[in-house]
Amino acid sequence: MIDFEAARAKMVDGQIRTTDVTSHSILSAFLSVPREAFVPDHLKPLAYIDEDLQIAPGRYLMDPSPLAKLLQLAAISADDLVLEVGAGTGYVSALLGRLAGAVVALESDQEMVAKAKSLLASVDAQNVTVVTGALDAGWAAEAPYDLIFINGAVEEVPAALFGQLREGGRLVTVVGQGHSARATLFVKAAGSISATSFFNASIRQLPGFQKAREFVF
Repeated sequence: MIDFEAARAKMVDGQIRTTDVTSHSILSAFLSVPREAFVPDHLKPLAYIDEDLQIAPGRYLMDPSPLAKLLQLAAISADDLVLEVGAGTGYVSALLGRLAGAVVALESDQEMVAKAKSLLASVDAQNVTVVTGALDAGWAAEAPYDLIFINGAVEEVPAALFGQLREGGRLVTVVGQGHSARATLFVKAAGSISATSFFNASIRQLPGFQKAREFVF
């Protein structure tokens, strides 16, 4: 029988603290949310390994270490309204719910939407609302957001998402592919968007955010 609570503590001490994640609130969130609940049954014994885990075709639960670093980069406050793009089964939604004031968790896959709603209710994530829609369109109904967190790597960020940030709002994602991809913080100021890259993060791509391919003769 696996002691998931012990595995969770080992994940935090061995995978997250060792990568310069020092935020007490983030460490507490990772300790309190049962990662094993958000993966398929056959992957529960592997829930706390330092790897991405496939939760559906083409969709992954992000490796804990880069995920924690991205959440720290987002500098989430208890007053923030957050849009999560690509909620999957709801694990990151639950973490965000521990950190922010309110979370809108956007997912396009109806089966995962149903799972996320059930699982988030089971961990008492009352400040997280799961909605269904196209990921690249965001969720304008609750905009503007203090933070938009894209749960996966992208080749480019759609203008629609930047348009849903409030003045001074942030968007955090990983831009690029493979080992050259970079964790990037976008900030909206005076109606313009600035971008700063912080660290390399090789994580799985979130489908639907590829650059349009240019025609080549």
